[in-house]
Amino acid sequence: MKDKLINETHIDLACGIGKREGYFGIDVKDQPGVDCVMNLEKYPWNIESDSVEDIYCSHYVEHIPHILEGEDKRDGLIQFMNEVYRILKVGGRLNVIAPYYTSIRAFGDPTHVRFICDMSFNYFNAQWRKEANIPEYGINCNFDIKISYRINNEMALKSEEVRAKAFVHDWNVIEDIIVEMVKI
Repeated sequence: MKDKLINETHIDLACGIGKREGYFGIDVKDQPGVDCVMNLEKYPWNIESDSVEDIYCSHYVEHIPHILEGEDKRDGLIQFMNEVYRILKVGGRLNVIAPYYTSIRAFGDPTHVRFICDMSFNYFNAQWRKEANIPEYGINCNFDIKISYRINNEMALKSEEVRAKAFVHDWNVIEDIIVEMVKI
């Protein structure tokens, strides 16, 4: 598959053995459920530009190194997001799930190299960068962003007021951040 460009509309990036049903699975390791073995830290990916409608990416972005091998010295997450932007159609969606930065799960895994919070994704919206007077940092993408959270079971039973306070002040309340990004 190295010579032929992938032209799939629904892709599960870094799918591992838990590929999402109905998606084309890409992972660095050849294992059950993986449709294509690809190093997601080497760019460009062997995927058609402007061809993908939906990308699912669960528990991968926290593993992306800050500096990747090669000449492009932009942060690895920036390179990843630029590449996702390249392959998505306008209106295409990227769904990212990652351990939230105040969760012990974010710190407990020794293979995590970055901590993910709400602010992490603002940088991938051009209007936010402009209003915040943030330099481009080599970011070529522009996404509308919606954020939600997976919270621990105990907190799910609490009132909105108690949850809102806990979200800001307590650790291990939010387990995962769930981000929906739509290419503008």
